[in-house]
Amino acid sequence: MPHAHDALRIGGAVYLLLLAWQTVKPGARSPFEVRDLPSESPGKLFATGFITKFITNLLNPKIAIMYLSLLPHLIVADRGIAVMAGSIATLTGRPVWRDVQRWLMGTVLAGLAIRMIVDSRRAA
Repeated sequence: MPHAHDALRIGGAVYLLLLAWQTVKPGARSPFEVRDLPSESPGKLFATGFITKFITNLLNPKIAIMYLSLLPHLIVADRGIAVMAGSIATLTGRPVWRDVQRWLMGTVLAGLAIRMIVDSRRAA
């Protein structure tokens, strides 16, 4: 008899497969590709980030511990993830690198989806 958590796993797997397809389908863009975004005021950006973080922390206080443990690693330039992501983004000017990124991400997402499906069948 299927349980609710099995349905949730299958739903999550289907969502990951959808994301994988959107990443590799013809005409898809690399997740690291630099894009022009609409200009927003600093106040609006701050308010959006603050409200989102506040709601997240309100719903799950353990996330605050995660932010506090990860934040220093994001802002220290010599080991920062944000700096590394920015460096990767500069490579997206090369079409071959964009395709490699897209297919790598699509493969990882599809692999995670398949793993979720296999795990849910094993648990049954």
